[in-house]
Amino acid sequence: MEYGRVADEELDTIDFSLPKDHPETTKILAKHKGGKTDVWVGCAKWGRPEWVGKIYPKGTKPANFLDEYAKQYNCIELNAISYQLPSKEQLDSWKSKVGKDFLFCPKFSDTITHRKRLKNVERELDLYFKAINDLGKHLGPIFLLPHPQMGPKHMDTIVDFMKAVPKDINLFVEFRHPEWFTEPHFDTMFSTLEKMKKGAVITDTAGIREGVHMRLTTPEAFIRFVGNSLHASDYQRIDDWVKRIKKWMKEGLKTCYFFMHMHDERFSPELSKYLVEQLNSQCGLSIPVPKFVGTPKLL
Repeated sequence: MEYGRVADEELDTIDFSLPKDHPETTKILAKHKGGKTDVWVGCAKWGRPEWVGKIYPKGTKPANFLDEYAKQYNCIELNAISYQLPSKEQLDSWKSKVGKDFLFCPKFSDTITHRKRLKNVERELDLYFKAINDLGKHLGPIFLLPHPQMGPKHMDTIVDFMKAVPKDINLFVEFRHPEWFTEPHFDTMFSTLEKMKKGAVITDTAGIREGVHMRLTTPEAFIRFVGNSLHASDYQRIDDWVKRIKKWMKEGLKTCYFFMHMHDERFSPELSKYLVEQLNSQCGLSIPVPKFVGTPKLL
């Protein structure tokens, strides 16, 4: 993910500390307090040849990348579907390669969000849902990324689109236009998400810090974390996220989806391994820890 990328020499100058929770977040979580928290950790893609000899055994062919990925993670942020809808045969093949509890968390297609900007997309939506519904029990939450140029003046379009999404779909929305994070637009849109029971994606990347808004609109968190090739700040940021997730768990967090990105995806396995180890240690969880067939790069 290139979003929010900065030059390496700038990383030491950025304040990566997480903001305090928005007051409404505590209220949202309190409604679920006392329940169990499910935590899902994954990456953005499984087709990474750089992971052969790292978390994929040496000699692993591309056709078997998903088989090996699913041995290490319990979910995937399915970005590829944004550019081309898979066939039923492809989806059946994917399902055959993963465990019974594995989740695919797809992005809306680029045609819907960026080319047509959520307007006059009835046909495209039908095709999209026909495809992803074939994932069955392996279908996780779907996330909507409106075109970055779609600011508050497009709110009605975005809301109308969300109303067209089937109610049984667990939908999260990620905003990129900077005006969404200014008042009164922030409160208006996020309150609308809360009323509609739609989630809000939190995007933690170096160069654009407003995405770390800490405003949950449902008792679920969908975190897209972008690291910087195992820079020292990556580990401190993960430590801070583990502390915040632990706090949210105590307050009533129902589900957490945490997706690891890197500007250089070679290093996603190392940082995701560190994340899982810290979640298990600090939050009393038992998420399977990614296993390396080679020696992971250390800080």
